[in-house]
Amino acid sequence: MLGYKHGFSATDLPMNRPFRAGAFAVLALATGAAQAQSSATEPLWEVGAVAFGVSQQAYPGSDHQVRRGIVLPWLLYRGRFLRADGETIGVRPVKTPTFEVDIGVAGAFGSNASDIEARRGMPNLGTLVEFGPRVKWNLGGSRETGLWRLDLPLRGVFDLSDSLAHRGFVFQPTLSWRRASGGWSYSVSGSALVGDERLASTFYEVAPRFATASRPAYDAQAGLIGWRLGTFATRDLTRDWRVFGFARIDSVAGAANRGSPLVRQTTGASVGIGVSYTFMRSQQPAVD
Repeated sequence: MLGYKHGFSATDLPMNRPFRAGAFAVLALATGAAQAQSSATEPLWEVGAVAFGVSQQAYPGSDHQVRRGIVLPWLLYRGRFLRADGETIGVRPVKTPTFEVDIGVAGAFGSNASDIEARRGMPNLGTLVEFGPRVKWNLGGSRETGLWRLDLPLRGVFDLSDSLAHRGFVFQPTLSWRRASGGWSYSVSGSALVGDERLASTFYEVAPRFATASRPAYDAQAGLIGWRLGTFATRDLTRDWRVFGFARIDSVAGAANRGSPLVRQTTGASVGIGVSYTFMRSQQPAVD
């Protein structure tokens, strides 16, 4: 996803815009931490809270960091079809030992153009939500050596800050490796982000009316937006307390809009750390 992945019902809470944007990141990581256990031992639902701090690149190629500190409630639900499990919130109509198909929501931080030197005087980057299908292909491995998986999500992108205006489509094939050892659960993933012309324009186009001496007009093109390499780790401190963190590198090397004046650096980093607490959980086990 374009920023941090995965939305949840916190977008329905009466939060101001920065906190609403941050909900996507927090729930992805906080609830993703719960994925470490076998689903056979997980409860059907959990309710808790999370505190989280993150420093994230505003968009691939930006030299500006978006920083958030957030405390929010979260909800997990692991039904056979309806899922809010840290990877997405939505419906999973197909589940086999090798393939899964789900239809869900993802999201990314917004940022104010006035805070980003390269974009001053231009429209803000809104809080983006993504909706669409994803194919998950389990490539094999074991719990001892690690499990490999290929994700193929194709999603429409909409601006939550602008009445869900359509901002294009994104395709993000992702190869990941996951393993649990010594009380830690961790993963490493690599992905490519590919967007259509409308999405590329959201990040990289400079219309003639926004051109300046140092920011010439630029017509964005569809294609590769960037590359992403990340790692995530979590550890249960007790049955209810959990710590987690991530680090990620984004690169626009070879990207379709590398020549945009809004691209200020080839490589950027994002990091975050947090703690979550589970208040309640069901006695009924999850359905995998």
